[in-house]
Amino acid sequence: MQAELTEHLGYEKHEQGKKQVENRRNGKTIKELRTDQGPMPVEIPRDRDGSFEPRMIPKHQREFRGFDDKILSMYALGLTTRQIQDHLKDIYAVEISPELISRVTDEVKELASEWRGRPLEPFYPVLFLDALRVNIRDGGAVVKKSVYLALAIRIDGQKELLGLWIEQNEGAKFWLSIMNELKTRGVQDVLLAAVDGLTGFPDAIAAVYPKTEVQLCMVHMVRNSVRFVPYKDRKAVITGLKTIYLAPSEDLASLALDEFAAVWDKKYPMISKSWRNRWNEVIPFFKFSPEIRKAVYTTNALNRLITRFKKS
Repeated sequence: MQAELTEHLGYEKHEQGKKQVENRRNGKTIKELRTDQGPMPVEIPRDRDGSFEPRMIPKHQREFRGFDDKILSMYALGLTTRQIQDHLKDIYAVEISPELISRVTDEVKELASEWRGRPLEPFYPVLFLDALRVNIRDGGAVVKKSVYLALAIRIDGQKELLGLWIEQNEGAKFWLSIMNELKTRGVQDVLLAAVDGLTGFPDAIAAVYPKTEVQLCMVHMVRNSVRFVPYKDRKAVITGLKTIYLAPSEDLASLALDEFAAVWDKKYPMISKSWRNRWNEVIPFFKFSPEIRKAVYTTNALNRLITRFKKS
């Protein structure tokens, strides 16, 4: 508001030589606003002829809703209670107590806990499961942690984020605990679970949902296959692998794998072997129409989701 008054008057507060104008600063008045957390006094700067009307808090405005949102946005960025307090004082000339900031953030924590424990649908046709490594503020440092995500497609075709968990690293044991949590929250059956290539992951799913078919993410399979392939061969190997998972049927996919092995086994024998070892988890999506295959052959929907989280 001080900046708005400077724009209104046409000179900075301490520019003495430019005060040869009739209208000038004329102190400030205290105005009490109703906020989400109760009354809050704010200092409103004044001008001599009363023509200044701040845009941030217009005349006659007695409410300042959305103040919680400003606290939460700074909290989400990793600012400490003291930093939030100082920032609000700089912006609004308002003294906010640490207790008020804690009260606001605690309310969100309660809402988050309610969301994490909410009841779920008894059946989901498709469930995407993946853990992504992201930078997370932990205390005074930024460290890499694994964010576990469970994203479902409901019967009506809409996507629903079932849960989000943070752990130091990805492991099948933690995935087993997530499966048990989903079962406890009401999920009785899942038709198809699309996952990455983590060892032990399918077993963790089968322990809780023995009838669920597990579909490996083809993007992860290809990525793991070319991890040790030199750059000069990588493009050709990827093209060969595409003929496998883009085949029209399971039989043609098996034939494409044989043809791939005939070309590349002498140089990279472990690639075709890894696909054969996990063939039962590669082929489930061949049972579906091309439209459904396109939706379930990769867990990239979760990558797009975490990208949105990072931008927000």
